[in-house]
Amino acid sequence: MATRTGRPERRQEPLSRERIVGAAVELLDAVGEGGLTFRALAERLATGPGAIYWHVAGKTELLGAATDAVVATIADDDTDATPQEAIRALALGVFDAIDAHPWVGTQLARASWQTPMLRVFERIGRQIQALRVPETAQFTSASTVMNYILGVAGQNADNTRAAQPDTDRTEFLDAVAATWAELDADDYAFTRNVADQLRSHDDREEFLAGIDLILAGITGRQ
Repeated sequence: MATRTGRPERRQEPLSRERIVGAAVELLDAVGEGGLTFRALAERLATGPGAIYWHVAGKTELLGAATDAVVATIADDDTDATPQEAIRALALGVFDAIDAHPWVGTQLARASWQTPMLRVFERIGRQIQALRVPETAQFTSASTVMNYILGVAGQNADNTRAAQPDTDRTEFLDAVAATWAELDADDYAFTRNVADQLRSHDDREEFLAGIDLILAGITGRQ
């Protein structure tokens, strides 16, 4: 079908909450939370801000929905996996999600007991129960795992954003390790000693090693 100007009429996908949330995730990935405005979102969706408000009440609700959409993509627990394996897989899923969408870590930490956070906490908690951790220690155990995941994954995302865009990761770590190696030998004896390990470490492997240490501590207390 053509318009009066002779140009074909472009058919647009109907505006929906799902489409709005998807566009918000793309915008957050591109410009961060500070750049997420209803005006910018309306331009991306080729609509007006008023039409978006029909589906989403405000920015807080939109951020929560965008975070929930990302968290929902993390693979479900493998029914054949051990509790330790399930927790490692979930932890790595959250780590990779925050690495790909750095704003998610901030939102999860900020919205402590809203739906996105509770999705992760519930899955951790069920595996803690499967480990037969005493009921009195289950909340502390699950919270410790959760806090470690968010803390390390968030720090990794912050480090990635802080690095210069044209800086190779190996070069960046070499520079930091060189700085550590030159620290005062009395004040920073340990840091100097592990400087070479910083150069060669893999962020994801180091992250999972920390998960294993926590799980060993949890199971070892029984």
